[in-house]
Amino acid sequence: MRAWHLEESPGQYVEGEVPDPVAGPGEVRVAVKASALNHMDLWLTTGLPKPPAFPHVPGNDVAGVVESVGAGVTDWQVGDEVVVNTAVVPAEALARGVDSVLDPAMQLLGEHCWGGHGEYCVVPAHQLARKPPNRSWAEVAAYPVCSTTAWRLLRRARIQAGDTVLVTGIGGGVATAAMMLALHLGARVFVTSREEEKRRRALELGAEGAFDSEEPYPVTVDIVVDSIGPATWEHAIRTLRHGGRMCVCGGTSGPKVQLNLPRLFFKQLDVIGASCGSQEEFDHVTGLVADGLPVVIDEILPLSEYPRALERLRTAAQLGKVVLEHP
Repeated sequence: MRAWHLEESPGQYVEGEVPDPVAGPGEVRVAVKASALNHMDLWLTTGLPKPPAFPHVPGNDVAGVVESVGAGVTDWQVGDEVVVNTAVVPAEALARGVDSVLDPAMQLLGEHCWGGHGEYCVVPAHQLARKPPNRSWAEVAAYPVCSTTAWRLLRRARIQAGDTVLVTGIGGGVATAAMMLALHLGARVFVTSREEEKRRRALELGAEGAFDSEEPYPVTVDIVVDSIGPATWEHAIRTLRHGGRMCVCGGTSGPKVQLNLPRLFFKQLDVIGASCGSQEEFDHVTGLVADGLPVVIDEILPLSEYPRALERLRTAAQLGKVVLEHP
């Protein structure tokens, strides 16, 4: 098949022929209709992380049509329209429910195994959910990683209607999804960004307040969702009330922060981390999308313009997801 792929890492993506993936026992081959970008697309080019083998096809977010099924697959048929959960786990891990994603054998689609920036994508059959029929291919390719991660964080943070939520670095996929999910659940949402235009857009989408990321934030909140790390950590954690919850899903400004331990235990704060989510959580979010949960898309480009899409992600110009439509 033709796909964007790495032939080495560090390295740059090239478009061309790679071996045709075939659905084995318990697997499904999906003809990809749309895929979306994540920061993993960029990290793979630096060798951090380094793909397990080459050529390597990236792409964490995938939606498409079942093209063939492997032996033993009975739940899916050729022609079914599906969305793929990025956190790939063994079938037996599903018995752990919302904790299936903690299985040591968990792999991320597009990182540990081939992803969706090509003609076909092969995944275990239990990783699929039916495409919400009322949503576009671009919309359903945009939510798996960001909305499932955001839901796992907010669920574990015990979010309730009326809670106050601060989302740092609005514009990124998980940050934007967290804002929309929190609003959908009846929370009051505040955001931060260095860019005035992104703050303005967040207010249009329903945020109650928007602050410059580099200045102290004039709010006290129940929950913080942070994907930035050291650049926003001190301001963000100071906004938490006693018993507040700090939700962490990234570190785009670096991998290390300084944690004031007396603040942590005297204020009885929870620090919660998440990356992707279980099949149970993915199915729940898919239901929310089917019921009308807004999915924020920054730009839709043809698959042939993957390098342009990468550059938009690299410069942090986006607000929401950058999606590739496949021919």
